[in-house]
Amino acid sequence: MTLLSWAALAAVSFAAALLQATNGFGFAVLAVPFFLLLAPHGEAIQIIVIISVATSVMLAPGLRRSVQPAMLVRLIVGSLIALPLGLVAAVHADPPAIGLAAGATVSGFAAILTWQRYRGLAARIAIRPRHDLAAGAIAGIATPLVGMAGPPVLIYLMLGGAAMRTVRATLIAFFAVVYAVALTANAVFVGMPRSDWLIAASLLPLVWAGGFIGLRVGDRLSETAAAALAIAVLAVAGCYTLAAAARAALW
Repeated sequence: MTLLSWAALAAVSFAAALLQATNGFGFAVLAVPFFLLLAPHGEAIQIIVIISVATSVMLAPGLRRSVQPAMLVRLIVGSLIALPLGLVAAVHADPPAIGLAAGATVSGFAAILTWQRYRGLAARIAIRPRHDLAAGAIAGIATPLVGMAGPPVLIYLMLGGAAMRTVRATLIAFFAVVYAVALTANAVFVGMPRSDWLIAASLLPLVWAGGFIGLRVGDRLSETAAAALAIAVLAVAGCYTLAAAARAALW
């Protein structure tokens, strides 16, 4: 990897960590497209997984008072139970078709959340234990299919009317566990080259700096501003997934 490529990865890592610390979601949305331009696919994904674990572990302690432990456990359990289904589906599914469906769904929910927030409508989903498990299960299936665990949980919590600080804390704690499992599975069953670990380690100071600043920014955002940012990131995730799927289908 050239010094210029590393510098570009460092800048993207800083910005992505700042975004995730600010609203709890968005590291992969921002980082994946740029990392895939700057590094081979396998290397890029491995580095992102390593950095995602480190980022989530660094951010989680500062938000622990806003996490609802019982809800978090149910989300994680649902995700881990359903993850094998997502892996099986990923083997047999048509990736462009899944991407188009997922992108359209996420974009549609972003529009619904915008309507709900800015028309003053009541919450559409009750936050209950069985719903926590269901949202976690959808996230577990979506992870291997489209590579993003965050949108299902974010949509569920926002439709349920959860406070944005709770949304941010829950997402980051959820990612800490989910990405740690993914990292362990990669290391054990796929293998991770030493060079990937070294590149990820070299990027961590920039990631932690972005996360530190993002936590301070997020603490100062109003509920309305935090919701607007979360919806904007969700819309970008949906549009990016749609565009990537369309490109794969056409090429």
